[in-house]
Amino acid sequence: MASKRILVVCGTGVATSTVVVSKVRSFCEANGLQATISQGAVADLVSGRANADFIVATTQVPSSVTIPVIQGLPFLTGMGVDAVQQQIRAQFD
Repeated sequence: MASKRILVVCGTGVATSTVVVSKVRSFCEANGLQATISQGAVADLVSGRANADFIVATTQVPSSVTIPVIQGLPFLTGMGVDAVQQQIRAQFD
């Protein structure tokens, strides 16, 4: 299974993305998924500086972004986490 580059984004690239990075990292490690996880702001996507196989976002991502996006809000609310984890897992298949 190939290693993936995951970019976690929120509005500013500071608060909620930090929490989600930790949870995505824990999920990947617990499931033997090799990933390089970084975080940033949604503005990074608009400027074209995103270098990732897929994005986990806690905010709206512009439709112009062509990288697959997984909604990461469940990592903050606790509701729907299993479905999001399945979507992340599917990116490695």
